[in-house]
Amino acid sequence: MTVTRNENNDIVITVPGDTDLKSIEKSLNYLIYKELVKGSKGTQEDADKLAAKVNKKWWEKNKHRFLSDEDCN
Repeated sequence: MTVTRNENNDIVITVPGDTDLKSIEKSLNYLIYKELVKGSKGTQEDADKLAAKVNKKWWEKNKHRFLSDEDCN
């Protein structure tokens, strides 16, 4: 593996062709995540509260798909 910069000052990572694509994808997703949150002022607690709120709304909207009509009420 090599890491270099090109003429535009972009970072270029070269990996062997037989490298596991899933591992590369996971690594790239992490880098994308880090880029997206680098200026965030939110805390983990804020993220947890938002996730709980979203999950609750999703469940209320979709529980009929998993439970009988009797169980939904």
